[in-house]
Amino acid sequence: MHRRVVITGIGIVSPLGIGTEETWKECVAGTPGISLITKFDCKGFAVQIAGEVKGFDPLDYVSRKDVKKMDYHIQYALAAAGFALHNAGLDGEDRAYNSDRMGVLIGSGIGGLNMMEIHHRTLLDKGPGKVSPFFIPGLIVNEAAGWVSIKFGLKGPNSATSTACTTGSHAIGDACHIVARGDADVMVAGGSEGVVCALAIDGFAAMRALSTRNDEPERASRPFDADRNGFILGEGAGVLILEEEEAARKRGAPIVAEIVGYGMSGDAHHISSPPPDGNGAMRVMKTTLEGAGVNTDQVDYVNAHGTSTPAGDRIETAAIKNVFGDHAARLPVSSTKSMTGHLLGAAGGVEAGICALALRDQVIPPTINYENPDPDCDLDCVPNEARDAKMEYVLSNSFGFGGTNAALLFKRY
Repeated sequence: MHRRVVITGIGIVSPLGIGTEETWKECVAGTPGISLITKFDCKGFAVQIAGEVKGFDPLDYVSRKDVKKMDYHIQYALAAAGFALHNAGLDGEDRAYNSDRMGVLIGSGIGGLNMMEIHHRTLLDKGPGKVSPFFIPGLIVNEAAGWVSIKFGLKGPNSATSTACTTGSHAIGDACHIVARGDADVMVAGGSEGVVCALAIDGFAAMRALSTRNDEPERASRPFDADRNGFILGEGAGVLILEEEEAARKRGAPIVAEIVGYGMSGDAHHISSPPPDGNGAMRVMKTTLEGAGVNTDQVDYVNAHGTSTPAGDRIETAAIKNVFGDHAARLPVSSTKSMTGHLLGAAGGVEAGICALALRDQVIPPTINYENPDPDCDLDCVPNEARDAKMEYVLSNSFGFGGTNAALLFKRY
C-alpha cells in the first residue's frame, strides 16, 4: 500500500522570526538572523556569534509549572508544532481524524545540552541530591515528541530521530513513509534544537567548525562565497503536518506541497568530514530522484545543505554537478543557512518548510553574503536577492556528522 503524502501545515521558530510566515518573509527579503550571543557571557570565547531565536517567551506556549521541566529544544518544538497544527486546521477538538491515527516524529541532533550544562554545575557546586528531578526528562531527545503528543492529544506513532544535522530531514522522510504505508493518517514531523550555550559554542569552536567573524555577525554566514570560514550555530524548530492526500483534499485542507521523494545514504568515511568526492551526497540525491521517478532536468531548485564551511560547500557543489550534469549550470542552488545559521537537528525541518513555501509562492530564497565567487563553487547560488521562478520540483539536502545523509523531494500541488 502506498498513499500520496501532502504537507498541510508548517510551523517554524527560527533566528528570522517566531512563526512560519514571519520567517518566510524575512527569508525572501534576505534578512540576516545572526547576531552577538546574548544567552550567556561569551567574553573570552573564540566564537561570540550565533543564530539565536529572539523574543521567544515559552509562557506563550507552555504553562509556568511546565517550563522548568523542559529544555529549549522541547519549548521550540511545542511552539512550532502548535503553529503547524493551527495552519492545517487540526488544533481544535473537532478535528477530522481519530487521535489514534495522528502521530509525532520530532527529533533533535543534540537535545538538552543547556540543561546538562546547568545541572552539572549544580552537582559540582552543591553536591549530590541537589539535581532537579526534571533534569533527565528535560534533556532527552525524544521528549520533544513526547510533549507534543501530550499537549495535543496525539496517540498514534510516537518517535524521534537523532542523526546530527540530518535529523529533521530523516524525521520528515520517515514520517512520510508512516503515512504512505497506512500506519497513520497524520504525522507531526520535523526537528528542533536549542544548544546556543557555552559548552556547544566552545565544543564546535574546538573543532574549528565555526566562523570567527565576530566583528560582523550579519556577514559571517556566507555559503559558497570564497571568504567563508565556518558555520554559525543556530537554534529553532521546523515542523510539518504530513497528511494522506485524499483525506486532506476531502476535508478541504490547505495543501501546501506534496512530498514525492526521500533518500538516505552513509559516507562510511569520517566522523565529521564528508569524503572529498562527495560520494554519499551524490548517492542520496540520485536515490531520492530515482525513487520518485523524476529526471534531473525536472528539478527546478535545490535548497543546499550549504553550511558555509570551506570543504563542505565545495564538496556539495561537486556532488550536485555530478548528479545533475549539464542541468547543474541552469539549476538555482541556494543556502538559507546564510540567513538562519546552521540549526543542526532543526535545519532539515526548517528548510523543508522553506522548500514547501517556495513552491507555494514560486519564489526562490537567496544565498546572502555572496560577494566573492569561489571557482570551486560555480553554481547559480541565487546571490543576495530572491528570485521569482516557475517551479514544479524542489530538492532539499541534509548531511550530518557520522556520515549520515538525507534528501527530500517536494512537488508543487
